[in-house]
Order: sequence, then C-alpha cells, then structure tokens
Amino acid sequence: MMATFKYFGYFQDQLAPLRPLERNKDDILLFFKLYNPEKEELRYVGRTFVKAGGRPLDILEKLNEMAGFQQSEDLFLFEEIKFEPNVMCEYIDRRATFRASQLEDGDIICYQKAFKEEEDKYRYPDVPSFLEYVRGRQVVHFRRLEKPKEDEFCLELSKQHTYDDVVEKVAHQLELSDPSKIRLTPHNCYSQQPKPQPIKYRGVERLSDMLVHYNQMSDILYFEVLDLPLPELQGLKSLKVAFHNAKTEEVSVHNIRLPKQSTVGDVINELKGKVELSGPIAELRILEVFYHKIYKIFPLVEKIENINDQYWTLRAEEIPEDEKNLGPQERLIHVYHFTRDASQTNMVQNFGEPFFLLVHEDETLAKVKLRIQKKLQVPDEEFVKWKFAFLSLGRPEYLQDSDVVATRFQKRDTYGAWEHYLGLEHADSAPKRVHQLNQNRHTFEKPVKIYN
Repeated sequence: MMATFKYFGYFQDQLAPLRPLERNKDDILLFFKLYNPEKEELRYVGRTFVKAGGRPLDILEKLNEMAGFQQSEDLFLFEEIKFEPNVMCEYIDRRATFRASQLEDGDIICYQKAFKEEEDKYRYPDVPSFLEYVRGRQVVHFRRLEKPKEDEFCLELSKQHTYDDVVEKVAHQLELSDPSKIRLTPHNCYSQQPKPQPIKYRGVERLSDMLVHYNQMSDILYFEVLDLPLPELQGLKSLKVAFHNAKTEEVSVHNIRLPKQSTVGDVINELKGKVELSGPIAELRILEVFYHKIYKIFPLVEKIENINDQYWTLRAEEIPEDEKNLGPQERLIHVYHFTRDASQTNMVQNFGEPFFLLVHEDETLAKVKLRIQKKLQVPDEEFVKWKFAFLSLGRPEYLQDSDVVATRFQKRDTYGAWEHYLGLEHADSAPKRVHQLNQNRHTFEKPVKIYN
C-alpha cells in the first residue's frame, strides 16, 4: 500500500490564500492534520484559534467536525515538531493546557481516532510510527543477479527494515515460502554492477546498511533464489571448476559444493563422478588460471576454504601418464598461445588455453612441435604458420627447429614459472566471448598486454 503524506506547504488542493481569522491577545493559531492508519494517509483538515489556557479536550468536537467523525469520537493528539534530521512527534496530554504543552502560533497538531482493539492490524498504527516510516521510506529496485541490468520488481520499504523484514518481503513478492533461500547482493554505485560479495545471512542489521556504498546511497539490490537455505549454504564452499579435455578444450563447468574444511582432493573425488575420464584409474589435477597463464597446481591437501574463484579460473584436467613420474632428464614446462600486434611489434598478447608439456633434456623444437600439433589436433595447413618462441617476462626469443627446448628453462624460477614459457605465436581464431566461470560474481576473460 502506498502511503500518503502531505506537507504543511501543500495543505490546500488549490493554492488560494487563506482568509485571515480574527484573534484575541491570548489566542494561538494551530494547524491540524488527520491521520488514517488504515489508508496510511496524513492530510491537512483545517486551522483554528485556541485559548492558550484552554485544553485539547475543549476542542474535540470541532476536531471531529473537521474530520467528518461523530461528535463523540475519542481522539489522540500529537504535536509534529520536526521531520529532519530526525522525526520529533510527541503525544499531547488532552487534559493539560495548550500553554503547559508549550504549543505556540503555527504549530501543527496531528490527530487520529483513539485505539480500540484493532491497533495490531495496522502497519503504522499511530502518527509517530507513520512519520518514522515516511522519513525512512525507500523504493528499492530488485534485479536478478544473472540479469543485473533489468529491474525484476520494485518494493516500497523502510530504511529501518531489518534483514529479516527485507528477505521476507522479497520472498512474498516471489511467492517463495522460505525467505532463508533468498540471497541479496549490494550495488556498486561506481561500477553500476553488483558487488563481488553477497550479503551474509543476517550480516547487516537494516536495509540502509544494504544500500549504502561509501558516501552514496543506492536504490538497487540483486537477489538469487537458492536451492538451500542461506545459513546452511554459508557452511559450504562453492567452487566453479571447468573441466578440460586432452586438447585443452573446455568440456563442461561444474559447481562443486562441499563443507569449507574439505580439501582439493575431495573436490577431485566429487568431479570424478561428473566428468568422462579415459579410464578407471585416471587422475585429475586442478589448476589456477588467470589471464591465459597457469599460476598454480593445487596440492590435494589444500583446504578449499582458502581458494578464491572470484577472479581466478579453476581448471580440472586429466594428468597424462608421462607426467605422473618425472625422471631426472625430463622437465614440465608451461606452453601459452600469444599474438603480436602488427602495428606495435613489441606488444605481446596471450590468449586461449594454456597447458603443461613434458620435454626431455635433449629434445629439439622439431620433436616438441610434432607432439604439440598432435595434442592440439591442428591441421597441417594452419600449423605451418605457427611460430615458436621462448618467452621470459614477455620478451620472445624465437626458436629454430634444431634448438633444444629444455635448455631455455634451466634456472629460470626467479620470477615464477608462469613468466617463463614456450610461446605458440599464431592468429587468435577463437570467437570473442565473455567467459563467466562464476556466473554470479562477474569474472571476465580478457587478453593481457605486456610491453617490453
């Protein structure tokens, strides 16, 4: 229900000047508003002079006449003192004189029918509670998290509504019986996007806490409908893991949800029941990929509670048999795709899916190229255009077929293995796409630019 509140400056439907009233020396001019708790409406009904030594009890009949009530109707009276920065609206003792209640010329008195048994059936049963509501009233635009640009619905709420109040009203709007399955995410006023982290269950006290962003107040909230109650879900850790085949192609994306104290090994065991493997004894590993580079192979014992999949891509893949037991003459190297801008020859852009490759100490580039072509299944007419380079901190050193690849990777661990890699230079023919592994947290895949 949309509440109505009419300010003192807009008392009349037509802005005609008020006719002056005759007054005596001890008269006080008071203005009156009538509150209807059923309609949630506060409106101007009139003005009159009263004697400073008189009492509200003396004018109840006149107030009933202004309101259109029966003459015997019992009334409650309140003085509307101020609205900002806080509401001040005080109960008026009907037996005390106007002077004793410190009422003066121009003061506003709000009145309503006295309560009977029906007080509890109104959202805002009296004038002070209604004014508090009006001051804190906020229309909030609710959007589905997966559709962050489209309003799903709007609700008129109070900034003083509690966390439970808000999710209950959202659940009611969605005809959802369990409000605890609603998860809300605040709005970033600067990026005009959802914030990365959702609001925890009862993690804020009031609606105002949900809407504030630094020194700005938003009017947007994003929502999700969960398959589990949020308190239960918060005891779990959700990870989005992309499963890739031997050609490094993404096959499927899986949302793995386990207790926070679970390990990477537990994630792998869960994945094995969801993906197609080469055999019953196949082993998996999980990699951390960012900007088309591999930054980490997660140990099986690492706790998933500490893993961040908000900005990093988690990739699962089978471990090739020849990589399971590396010999002293073998080395596991990083292999990345890259291009160079024709107009700026010193700029390197990585793209595509990075991968590991086992090379032998005496293996030439010619042999390595054959294995790469077989792994990626690149046609001859395309592969012949590819160039191969050793890159260290973004600086390419082009290789010849006779070069021994492994020699370039010896004693190169100062800046991290991901910055020393075998680069495959060729055109990026893959269609451009926004790859959102975590669909609710807005992770985007972009090329990285490195300048010499």
